[in-house]
Amino acid sequence: MKHLYLAATIVSIISVKCQQNKAHYPVIRVTYPDTYRDSSQEHSYFGTKIADPYRWLEDDRSKETTQWVDAQNNVTYGYLKQIPFRDSIRNRLTNIWNYPKYSTPFREGGWYFFFKNDGLQNQSVLYIQKNLDDEPRILIDPNTLSKDGTTSLSAFSVSKNGQYAAYSISEGGSDWNTIRVITLSDGKEMPDVVSWVKFSGISWYKDGFFYSKFPTPLKGDELKSSNRFQKVYYHQLGQPTSADRLIFEDPENPFHGHYASVTEDEQYLILSISKGTYGNKIYVKDLKKGIDAPFIKVIDDFENESSIADADQEFLYAFTNIGAKKYRLVKIPIEQAHDRNRWQDVIPESEDVLTGVYSNGGKWVANYMKDASSVVRIHEKDGQFVRKLDLPSMGTISAFSGRKEDDTAFYSFTSFAYPPTIFQYRISDGKTSEFRKSEIKFNPEHFVVKQVFYKSKDGTKIPMFIVHKKGIRKDGNNPLLLYGYGGFDISILPSFSISNIVFLEQGGIYAVANLRGGGEYGEDWHKAGMLLNKQNVFDDFIAAAEYLIDEKYTQPAKLAVHGRSNGGLLVGAVMTQRPDLFKVAVPAVGVLDMLRYHLFTIGHAWGVEYGTSDDSLHFRNLLTYSPLHNIKEGINYPATMVMTADHDDRVVPAHSFKFAATLQAKHQGDNPVLIRVDTQAGHGAGKSTSMLIEESTDFWSFIMYNLNMHPRFPQP
Repeated sequence: MKHLYLAATIVSIISVKCQQNKAHYPVIRVTYPDTYRDSSQEHSYFGTKIADPYRWLEDDRSKETTQWVDAQNNVTYGYLKQIPFRDSIRNRLTNIWNYPKYSTPFREGGWYFFFKNDGLQNQSVLYIQKNLDDEPRILIDPNTLSKDGTTSLSAFSVSKNGQYAAYSISEGGSDWNTIRVITLSDGKEMPDVVSWVKFSGISWYKDGFFYSKFPTPLKGDELKSSNRFQKVYYHQLGQPTSADRLIFEDPENPFHGHYASVTEDEQYLILSISKGTYGNKIYVKDLKKGIDAPFIKVIDDFENESSIADADQEFLYAFTNIGAKKYRLVKIPIEQAHDRNRWQDVIPESEDVLTGVYSNGGKWVANYMKDASSVVRIHEKDGQFVRKLDLPSMGTISAFSGRKEDDTAFYSFTSFAYPPTIFQYRISDGKTSEFRKSEIKFNPEHFVVKQVFYKSKDGTKIPMFIVHKKGIRKDGNNPLLLYGYGGFDISILPSFSISNIVFLEQGGIYAVANLRGGGEYGEDWHKAGMLLNKQNVFDDFIAAAEYLIDEKYTQPAKLAVHGRSNGGLLVGAVMTQRPDLFKVAVPAVGVLDMLRYHLFTIGHAWGVEYGTSDDSLHFRNLLTYSPLHNIKEGINYPATMVMTADHDDRVVPAHSFKFAATLQAKHQGDNPVLIRVDTQAGHGAGKSTSMLIEESTDFWSFIMYNLNMHPRFPQP
């Protein structure tokens, strides 16, 4: 027995050692393309000279840049093809993605509308029906508009008489839209076409609609030139766009944005004016006095955020953080709108953040946020509290889709382990019923969702969601993906991700940190992470990683970080500040050159959030964290895959191009530094299902390989 035990022990030790040796994937060697450095290119900021050797990559349509992108993609896809389980990930994603997906139904002009994707359709299809129990018919199928599925529906608006709808389409993921008109009775296309529309609503008034438009860009500059001089027009059906009536312009302030909307009763035109991503003015035009009536100035500064929730003959009802950092609903007499002493609270500020107010069924539906989860309360029109809406768990509720005269409304609820489910709600008595349940092959009972609070560098308490399979061991060996955003007053609430399933089911942990700079706790929380306080956001994210390591969820060798857009900036900043803390970094469509971001497309609007290098104080601050300018020679940075797209005209791909080129030149070590450039894709909106699956396949393949995971997927 002693000899048998000893033999068994030796075999066990040999087996473990073999498994350990087998567990470590070989390093995939990468030879990066030669990237030309223009040593003469530099710029002086207040006496400080900053080299910019890859500025030539800002010309995203040049032959040289195109060749560079092709060469980089060849390297990236050559690397990804060597990952042994990449095809298995693609197959698994395709399998779980293939289920019907529905939007919340909405009623306009006497019709019901909803979007549906059968499963793997590249774009969701818009359906129409007269009543909820009628057989729906297809109204607009974007899949017929392009062979590759990259043309998407961006906006949709129905005329009050229910005869027409105007919709806008985007091609290749660009923010540029084209507006078209369709008849609802038979789906016939009208000859009306409005081109080169961007960041615009479509709001009907009588037999036409209001929209916002920039001047037509020069050929070749469509995706990079600065967007200026936006104007508001009115288009009357049947007339050429050359005859559209100019409603508002402000030539003295070329960078201001103008968004027009009409109240539900078509009595008032509401004009929201912004100079950036935070703060807006509100002007109102009384349409009873005609389309050329003068605007009334309701709010005439950019200090706060406000929107009009409803209106009647005498009053506007404004959702605002004027005098309420966590927002309130106020009643404003139109004739004395400028006198804030005459404003009356309808729903006053509370401890929770009021995120939206909707007029439904003769009541107010107030959507709140408590510790980054939704809370919904119903109020009478005079503000009196009626009831609280019971929700299934911590999660997120979308805006109610109901008209103010309708007793029935619909909403969708979701969470990290709760696939989107649509509910029907009766405003009068609060009766809730499940209208449409998700058919995804996913069992929430197998997963745990928890919320923790940790301390950042300065002691501020930060909330974080952690999602994982039941039964994991907190031994520090779990692969973990940490996600964050932290900016623009945007709150990151619980949401369900099809893509994340492939990571979670393999024992991966998904964590979301609710960083300062977002709106999770109101305007003070936002301001604590913007402008000169931006470093707080990065400190919050670094502290989240340290918490997860200290609590034995993971370790640096098992930790990946990801963020998109402003979150791409976040990842770029923390990986250059603390390269030792992360094994993998995936900054996607990121703002990575903080000294020049404001020179392209809509970048100037972000100056209120970041500050710009045109100001000496902000230049010095931006330089301290700008990812591009904080890459150092000889550092072993995390395995990095920069992700961007050739039609991203919001955060232009030059950010990612220059960052990747610099990182490849200065990085030292075996970790790969790759850049993946999507073609016929933009910042993210409207991306086709096939492209989403391919993107997720490469995303998880890169992360799992470099976190040394050995996934095993169930057979389809």
